[in-house]
Amino acid sequence: QVQLVESGGGLVQSGGSLRLSCVASGSFVSIGVMGWFRQAPGKQRELVATITSVGNTNYAESVKGRFTISRDNAKNAVNLQMNSLKPEDTAVYYCNAFITRRDFNQNVYWGQGTQVIVSS
Repeated sequence: QVQLVESGGGLVQSGGSLRLSCVASGSFVSIGVMGWFRQAPGKQRELVATITSVGNTNYAESVKGRFTISRDNAKNAVNLQMNSLKPEDTAVYYCNAFITRRDFNQNVYWGQGTQVIVSS
């Protein structure tokens, strides 16, 4: 069984910072691409950032220069440092990961989500 657990969400004022973390646990042999998505009320879930196992990153235009994704392969973790937050960044943030289990089944797993609220 594989689980992704996020932490670090909360309420912050516009211009502030938050750091989200996500740790994968369970029985698996490897983790490929990891990423962060977000879903604001009434909107579709959207990509925020992704990072490959060797550290190549990709960002949504709306967060470039403000957010930084990183990962710690030894801890099976992915982080999202969010600076210069804006009210439009308010959303539930989800991490995901492409994971190969010990039975070699491959799938994309999602965390349960963590709420980020940015007040103006």
